[in-house]
Amino acid sequence: MDRGASEDVPVLIVGGSLVGLSAALFLRWHGVDVLAVERHTGTAINARAGHFHLRTVEILRSAGLEDAVRHKSQEQYPPDGGINNVESLAGREIANYFPNLNAGVDEFSPTVRLFINQDALEPILRTRASELGARLRYRTECTSLEQDADGVTAVVRDLESGTESSVRAKYVVAADGNRSPVRERLGIGMHGHGLLSHSITIYFRALADLGPLLKDRNQGVHYVTNPLMRGFFRLDRSGNAGFLVVNLVGDTSRPEIIAAFPSAPWANVAEGIPEQRALELLRAAIGVPDVDVVIDDIATWRAEANCADRFQDGRVFLAGDAAHVVPPNGGYGGNTGVQDAHNLAWKLALTLAGVAGPGLLDTYDAERRPVGELTVEQAFTRYVMRVAPYLGTENTQPIVDDFSMEIGYRYDSPAVILEPGGPPLHEHPRESLGRPGARAPHVFLDRSPDRSPDRFPDREGTRLSTLDLFGRNFVLLAGPEGAAWLATALAVADRLGVDLDAYVVGGTELADPQGRFLGAYGILPSGAVLVRPDGFVGWRAAEAADAPEQALRQALQTLLCRGDGKP
Repeated sequence: MDRGASEDVPVLIVGGSLVGLSAALFLRWHGVDVLAVERHTGTAINARAGHFHLRTVEILRSAGLEDAVRHKSQEQYPPDGGINNVESLAGREIANYFPNLNAGVDEFSPTVRLFINQDALEPILRTRASELGARLRYRTECTSLEQDADGVTAVVRDLESGTESSVRAKYVVAADGNRSPVRERLGIGMHGHGLLSHSITIYFRALADLGPLLKDRNQGVHYVTNPLMRGFFRLDRSGNAGFLVVNLVGDTSRPEIIAAFPSAPWANVAEGIPEQRALELLRAAIGVPDVDVVIDDIATWRAEANCADRFQDGRVFLAGDAAHVVPPNGGYGGNTGVQDAHNLAWKLALTLAGVAGPGLLDTYDAERRPVGELTVEQAFTRYVMRVAPYLGTENTQPIVDDFSMEIGYRYDSPAVILEPGGPPLHEHPRESLGRPGARAPHVFLDRSPDRSPDRFPDREGTRLSTLDLFGRNFVLLAGPEGAAWLATALAVADRLGVDLDAYVVGGTELADPQGRFLGAYGILPSGAVLVRPDGFVGWRAAEAADAPEQALRQALQTLLCRGDGKP
């Protein structure tokens, strides 16, 4: 085997799909040189992940991608599609989970939930990551990793030429999927509910117009429950193309069948599935026996609900499906992976820059693994309730509402200065009120274009969200009587070598026309909050402090895990 030259890079990403591309983009956003290797020839060729939550779209907004993603989404799907359950497209409606995907969203976010196919989203991420300088290498696989005290040595193979070369990295992000070879090499186990079904996805085009079957249904995701199968449709704007996921076959609502076949053959849809059988299932889901359809592809995959025992091994970090695998119900898989990458990127950047203490990277596991475990359980509950009630609810968690799951999960780690009482793992955004550990709340503000125009170079118009202030640096937000915090914060940050932006909200630069900021962030007019680069509140002072310099210095050192004697 030919062995090529070696190269050095601060961060190597193994995997270049949705999560790997996100990690590359966010790391370059923070100025970190990165190399991502992906064994496939390019970005996704099938739809796969397609329901993107509020927090994910907020993250894409912070990277300047919201407009492009929303435009592509609207090309593919109606903007506010619903989620329901039907006997078939031609049959009666059984349940309506979301009449409108974005009902009530504007109270909590400047963004909206989106349907966009993964094969349409990944090229947008790839283009932006490349524009920022990420190196993306396709048809390349990582064959080994070896860690030492100073870094990781990886061997990568060019699958076209067979040439092997070594990559020396300070850190590695493993975003190499649910069967992660990196996770296997590290000996990291998985826990959860295990394998749920051998499922299939049927990609198809209807040669007949299916529009009349949809009637007045708000088109988004249509779960299908009938005696022949259980699964769900996602159809494009025309209603005449898309895909059907089939998780189970047969009538699993009959107790005598369940008792007679303890090995659950109905959960093995994928085994030797011929196209004719797939066509029968597709027509049964449509509800018209002789409807003229063309099957373009049949993908087989495993529906699982598992979480890794740990998300970090030394200098290697698991993200996305390598860290947690969920059934598609609720759309959590891709979203949780993008949020993993976002949480990790700023921590790697500040560690590599020598600004953070050695413990900051350990907070990735402390923050993201509990969220991953919660997500696995919530996806499993939705799978049982919407697809496989025969499994019973004895091992399921109660449903957590979607706002709490999407923008209400909370962090408890050394990189957060918690207030008395400790945080719950999740909380409705109407109740979190800017408490440390929670995502910083959205409030619309008005900026003055005549004051410090260079402070908002990427924002058009005068209105912006508080979320638009976050993304690269720490941010201090003070109430209208808290101007004294600003100069102190900037001086402290400068001495610590920390990039920090500071604003008075309710003053001449940023007005609070609706008077919502103080209540949303839980402070008095003289108080302040410190928001981390990922948009989560790390610390707050409800009102003016007697020793603001000491308070801010201690807060920044704590959030950066600088308990190692750095000045």
